[in-house]
Amino acid sequence: MRFLALLLLAALPAAAADDDPGDQLARELKKLVDVFLAVDQNAADPADANVLLYQGAIPGMLRTLDPHSIFFDAGQFQQLKEMQNSEHKGFGTIVSVLPGRVIVLQAMAGTPSEKAGLAPGDEILAINGYILARLEFDQLVQLLTMARQQKAELDVLRNARVFHVTLEPALMDSPSVDRAFMLTPNIGYIRIASFDQGTGALVKETIDKLGGANLKGLVIDLRGNPGGVAQAALDVASLFLEPDQLVFTIKGRAQETQQVRVPKLAEPYKFLLAVLIDGKTASASEIVTGALQDHDRASVFGQPSYGKGLVQNVFPLSGNNGMALTVAYYYTPSGRSIQKPLHGGTLDAATSHEQGVFHTDSGREVHGGGGIEPDQVVDRGPMDRLTMVLDASGILTKFAGQYLEKHTLPENFEVTGDMLDQLQLFLSENRIQPGPADWISHRDWIQSRLKQELTNLAFGVDKGDQIEMSRDQVVQSAVRKLSR
Repeated sequence: MRFLALLLLAALPAAAADDDPGDQLARELKKLVDVFLAVDQNAADPADANVLLYQGAIPGMLRTLDPHSIFFDAGQFQQLKEMQNSEHKGFGTIVSVLPGRVIVLQAMAGTPSEKAGLAPGDEILAINGYILARLEFDQLVQLLTMARQQKAELDVLRNARVFHVTLEPALMDSPSVDRAFMLTPNIGYIRIASFDQGTGALVKETIDKLGGANLKGLVIDLRGNPGGVAQAALDVASLFLEPDQLVFTIKGRAQETQQVRVPKLAEPYKFLLAVLIDGKTASASEIVTGALQDHDRASVFGQPSYGKGLVQNVFPLSGNNGMALTVAYYYTPSGRSIQKPLHGGTLDAATSHEQGVFHTDSGREVHGGGGIEPDQVVDRGPMDRLTMVLDASGILTKFAGQYLEKHTLPENFEVTGDMLDQLQLFLSENRIQPGPADWISHRDWIQSRLKQELTNLAFGVDKGDQIEMSRDQVVQSAVRKLSR
């Protein structure tokens, strides 16, 4: 009660004025006090003032703005600060996560997993006493995420034998550019997983290793990239745009409009570009994509992006509380709002007027309304019953593990007819029996997927990814564009 009274007194104007904003605010705050007093004096059960304010009135007020403006009580605010300063820990294991099953694909050199003896093909049966076969997929992912932060006890199956492993998490170096290789002799590929402080320098270093200015073209994969630091988006865009070109604009009611441009001394690459996006491409990823698209610097392939273009500030409040508040929005060079309208709050009204048709530097039409629309919409490829069963069951990984127990493959191996015959027999033994027509029509896909799984286990997931990209329809659409 004392908090509300002080809040109301602070809002009262020193002198009365006709419909002064201070008077109006005081009247509205008095309604809040009246409701609070009525609840405090008459509710059937005693009401906790902190609960009414911190879980009711204040969060309710912020919900009318947008889903991303949030109030943090003292405990939550402390957790937020700890998360911002936390170090990334893990075990160094790349796994295939299936419903009720986790199979090791790679234990990276020098990590706790490798030191503990985990190897490709091992199946993790239990973590800290939790039997994975009994968990739903979401529960399984949550358990794996939590387990990385503390000592974990694992039950592992290998060659029909179960053994026990104890893992202590260690600091992990997770580079924001996590894949890079050549798709053709003169077209490179890089995957940017996030936008961190050093991402711009890492992208440049990676491109130079692939061939730098001598490349004919480059595919930049931003699918699944949730974004990150806006400065990193500027650094990456500046590797490809001309000096002083506009990268993005920040507009907000309580701050001056800010235009962010490529540094005047930038020396951009000149080769052709293609950018890949999907529904999980967000924030800084959308800033880069929008800038390259608006300046006709890159062709964009895939699915429409997520649409998260909010500028948020975190405000410390009294009592060790805090608040994350949306203060502005990001716009592409053509004026498109990256933020999608979210119905039911003021965010809808704030961004709805940016919907419609906009134009790139060459006059090409692009559409606003939230997120980035690709120049060419492309799916990764259709999934039918057989391919879904083979992927979801993990049967290809299991076969690959057993095959490698008896065979050693050269790095440039090909999947032979004999290997496919062995796989077909293995599938039948595991009650997966595709008909002759299905097997023939899916033969190329099965051959590629088997090669990928064998490569994952024998030579590492990064090598397996190269095989996956060869059948990825979004990547191949980009390669065809850059090859013209």
